[in-house]
Amino acid sequence: MRIKCIAIDDEPLAVKKMAGYIQKIPFLELVAECRSAIEAMSFLSKVDIQLLFIDINMPDMNGIEFVKSLTNKPYIIFTTAYSEYAVEGFQVEAVDYLLKPITFSNFLKAANRVKKLIELTDSNKKEVIRATADHLFVKSEYKLVRIELCDIKYIESQHEYIKIHLINNKPVMTKLSMKSIEEHLPSNRFMRVQRSYIVNLSKIQVIERNRIVFDGKVYIPVGEQYKEIFQKYIEGNFV
Repeated sequence: MRIKCIAIDDEPLAVKKMAGYIQKIPFLELVAECRSAIEAMSFLSKVDIQLLFIDINMPDMNGIEFVKSLTNKPYIIFTTAYSEYAVEGFQVEAVDYLLKPITFSNFLKAANRVKKLIELTDSNKKEVIRATADHLFVKSEYKLVRIELCDIKYIESQHEYIKIHLINNKPVMTKLSMKSIEEHLPSNRFMRVQRSYIVNLSKIQVIERNRIVFDGKVYIPVGEQYKEIFQKYIEGNFV
């Protein structure tokens, strides 16, 4: 297991210290060192990040404000020199809260906590999906729900869950990763167009400014790493 993570702190020595700790832990993979929340946004839009080590007290946008702004939250470990932020940090479902100066032993304990959560989630995801050429069975609210592939409009990631949006029924929530369900969908009918979205290609009716529009109100921007393959699909179907 390799957990992709980002270290975010406006203090150069602090972010370097976190990066050094991350590189000492075999199951962590450092994707980027960022000096601000705004800088981190660009990485989150391009790479599937599972864990953020983020300082709270930063200029422009503090760590808690940044985490609240995320629609698809990775696991969060806050770092700060100010203990008064602890309660607010846990209110946004942070896994841990590390008070500076951070020792390696405390850093490792927090990282292990995330590792155990991911392992538990992965074990819960096993054998929860059954697929054929035309339908899926997924677990939702302690029930097995049959979903016809032709009824799916798009699939949206919501951290540990995915929401399957359907044509004539309410969305179905299930505890699966995007990678898991993508592996069970026919690639000639479904395409991942963003880190958090898979679309049914046959349901696309409007594309506007590199955004896929569903029902005139849902706008799904095509992510940078998916633009080339999506453009090839469009060109192959352009009259």
